Amino acid sequence: MGSEGERGPGPGDPRALRRDCLHRIFVNRSLALEKIKCFGFDMDYTLAMYKSPDYEELAFALLLQHLVSIGYPPEILAYKYDPTFPTRGLVFDALYGNLLKVDSHGNLLVCAHGFRFLRGAEILHYYPNKFIQRDDMKRFHILNTLFNLTEAHLYACLVDFFTNCPRYINCDTGYKHGNLFMSFRSMFQDVREAMDHVHLLGCLKEKTLENLEKYVVKDPRVPLLLSRMKEVGKVFLATNSDYSYTDAIMSYLFDSTDGDKAGTAQRPWRSYFDLIVVDTRKPLFFAEGTVLRQVNTATGKLRIGTYTGPLQHCAVYSGGSSDVVCDLLGVKGKEILYMGDHIFGDILKSKKRQGWRTFLVVPELARELQVWTEKSELFEELRSLDLFLAELYQHLDSGSSERPDISSIKRRIQKVTHEMDMCYGKMGSLFRCGSRQTLFASQLMRYADLYAASFVNFLYYPFSYLFRAPPVLMAHESTVEHSRGDAGEAGAALAPWLAWHGHPSPQVRAAPQDSSGEEEDDDGEA
Repeated sequence: MGSEGERGPGPGDPRALRRDCLHRIFVNRSLALEKIKCFGFDMDYTLAMYKSPDYEELAFALLLQHLVSIGYPPEILAYKYDPTFPTRGLVFDALYGNLLKVDSHGNLLVCAHGFRFLRGAEILHYYPNKFIQRDDMKRFHILNTLFNLTEAHLYACLVDFFTNCPRYINCDTGYKHGNLFMSFRSMFQDVREAMDHVHLLGCLKEKTLENLEKYVVKDPRVPLLLSRMKEVGKVFLATNSDYSYTDAIMSYLFDSTDGDKAGTAQRPWRSYFDLIVVDTRKPLFFAEGTVLRQVNTATGKLRIGTYTGPLQHCAVYSGGSSDVVCDLLGVKGKEILYMGDHIFGDILKSKKRQGWRTFLVVPELARELQVWTEKSELFEELRSLDLFLAELYQHLDSGSSERPDISSIKRRIQKVTHEMDMCYGKMGSLFRCGSRQTLFASQLMRYADLYAASFVNFLYYPFSYLFRAPPVLMAHESTVEHSRGDAGEAGAALAPWLAWHGHPSPQVRAAPQDSSGEEEDDDGEA
């Protein structure tokens, strides 16, 4: 047992007992695995991982073809998907056509117009305070899912094309061609319609099923882990995909050639689950949901009428809601651990509306950890620059007229931050920009109890494991050292104030615990 969130151990440090970082599950809120009675899964990018960049290249080519079919210039077909450019968590500004990387408060970290990164005065022209109102959902659109990677790159390609094409006149909010004006908002709407056409109407799925080995990762550990999970609890699948696609993907993932060679019967993939729900329409699934219907697995068609009976073994259902899942499986709230890749559709809604425990799949984590460990000298230099800044001001107070020249240090901080970002890709890290965390990072920390590069990492933990979150320190706790002298002085200084306000002497308080001795795992959210 122990927290899984701190940095590397030194000799004799108990952290040396930790698992290999690629096998680790990282903890935002403590979770006792033995209290989990039910394991829930999304399919796309959770149970079924798609091979990158092959899958994104396929989706990107199909998106371009659709845009050309509705009237976009055929020259855009020359663009190819560049996996080094986009990252998740970007924000598309439908007014000015910019791709933005922001922190949790809406402060700008990176701004790109097409493939051109804006600086200084250019950013101030669009965003005078280097800040956006994230709650303006009609203008600012967050691209949080792995499916959004191709969408983000497509916006950059279209802006790049129209900006540099001599047939079009550049305007702040779009492009003019003769008597026609194409706004960035209409471009956004066209791309979203293309995304729906490619993903929902089947052409991407058809191409994927034609070459499963090229586009889908087949991991033999998946059936092993699910069979072990089914021994200790209930297991369900809730996917937005239809049954025919789900059946094809899952059959491929759970197909065991070894079993055939041994002369044993092939175990059907449905037997690994207590409940299977397709066409869930998440995030609606976590609210009022839709009509629950039973799927005829022989034909793939839906049976008429709402299903009201008990749970049937190996049956497949369509629609429904998270409440229906709880009723059919006889579990509720924090007894369920739900795993998915979608911050909004899987994690946020399941936690806020149902109180489920949450596990976010972050495939990018493998690359992030590689850079974090291999480029540690850049992180250390950034920390050293921060310390040097603090030293310059250490002996100055409100009566000092001296103003240290910190311009060279600020330039060096910017240079090191840029160098760090480029180690991850053109848009930088998924989680940070220098020492500042991104919007995606803050959402992950707030809504995901656990996270890892793959849910398969559960194989490396016993089902009795207690995931302990590292202490989250406030600024005054992380910058004031623990010492008897400091505590005594602080206590003496606080005593008159505490007495005046009717408080007892300052004491160290233990964290709230339940009867099992486990730290209380309430999220503290309204």
